[in-house]
Amino acid sequence: MRTDVVVIGAGHAGLAMSRCLAERSIDHVVLERGEVANSWKTERWDSLRLLTPNWQSRLPGYGYAGADPDGFRTMPETIAFIERYARLIAAPVRTHTAVASVRRNDDGYRVATDRGDWNCRAVVIASGACNVAAVPVLAEAVPPGLACVTPMSYRSPERLDDGGVLVVGASASGVQIAEEIRRTGRPVTLSVGEHIRMPRTYRGRDIQWWMDAAGVLDQRYDEIPDHERARRVPSLQLAGHPDRHMVDLNALAAIGVTLAGRLAAIRDGKALFSGGLANQVALSDQKMNRLLDTIDQWAAANGLEAEVEPPHRFDPTRIDPLPPLSLNLAGGEIRTVVWATGYRPDYSWLDVPVLDRKGRIRHTGGVVDAPGMYLMGEQFLRRRKSALIDGAGDDARELSGHLASYLGRRSAGRMPGPSAGRSAELSVDA
Repeated sequence: MRTDVVVIGAGHAGLAMSRCLAERSIDHVVLERGEVANSWKTERWDSLRLLTPNWQSRLPGYGYAGADPDGFRTMPETIAFIERYARLIAAPVRTHTAVASVRRNDDGYRVATDRGDWNCRAVVIASGACNVAAVPVLAEAVPPGLACVTPMSYRSPERLDDGGVLVVGASASGVQIAEEIRRTGRPVTLSVGEHIRMPRTYRGRDIQWWMDAAGVLDQRYDEIPDHERARRVPSLQLAGHPDRHMVDLNALAAIGVTLAGRLAAIRDGKALFSGGLANQVALSDQKMNRLLDTIDQWAAANGLEAEVEPPHRFDPTRIDPLPPLSLNLAGGEIRTVVWATGYRPDYSWLDVPVLDRKGRIRHTGGVVDAPGMYLMGEQFLRRRKSALIDGAGDDARELSGHLASYLGRRSAGRMPGPSAGRSAELSVDA
């Protein structure tokens, strides 16, 4: 089988690229190992909601126009949103088609799948940045009999063994899971490493509204002195709760979560924590306040002072003067360890020499270090918002333009493909 472009992955990033390729009349196919929005269907816990408001779910030609723009979609609602988009753009998706390998050939690339091979001139990798839970090696020292789960396998507190829980990692997933489990009455210890504290609302508006309006989310990778460091920044401590409450360490401590430092080792059945918790929370507070300073400056410069609440600062993060330095994992109180320690992509099928020593694809703003290969959906790919649903459209528009130039054809001289020729605005999602 032959096409100009193979897009790997039918999540929001792959579908955004499909839409942009169709607008340029570029023949392509989208290969998906499962179903459309597969990761959203199979790798999320039951109560999870998007961290971004409904209005911020924007894809090329598609957006929200319902009655609750400031609400937060549940996972079933998110899945329905993405599935409807795939239908509206008539994306040429081949579901249940697992990619086994991608190799260079004389014409471009051969993409081998369990349903036949594709030859193409260009490849777009949109298979996701969170394919595998990044569990540290020290997890091997967890005493036998304790259950270990990750945010990809965790579903609800009711499915955990009875007893206490150690949650390792205090970014978005870790704080949400710790809060949910603690509210069932179980003892919860949260091991806190690097994190970014963030208010859900500030000066009467959602923090995402401020970052969108002030241009923070549109900041480009080539405007940052150390964009590789920016790509490794932890996810914000945010949750999409309907009541919009803040989920920071103060809120967790207030409901009885025990805060400990970074997990440094597990020895003789004991979890050993770093003594640097005070420094971690101080740095996190500092980062949050720098962002709020930026917002205040933007609001003043753009005449919003009369429209929003006055500026203010949140209480510093409060921690125990003597936080625990160890926790007995073999004594019976702790029954589960949740490794909320991040994710990594899986490129085991990629037989092109473009991976760095950490297994990540070498690229410049999504243009991979191989002719005709592109990347979508990664953290800070081209903008701070690249990993969000809202960021896929802008990245896809720019990268599809680069791809079109690479293919050496002008879209005006091509016959329309099956999903080309639609109006600029396809539909809205309610």
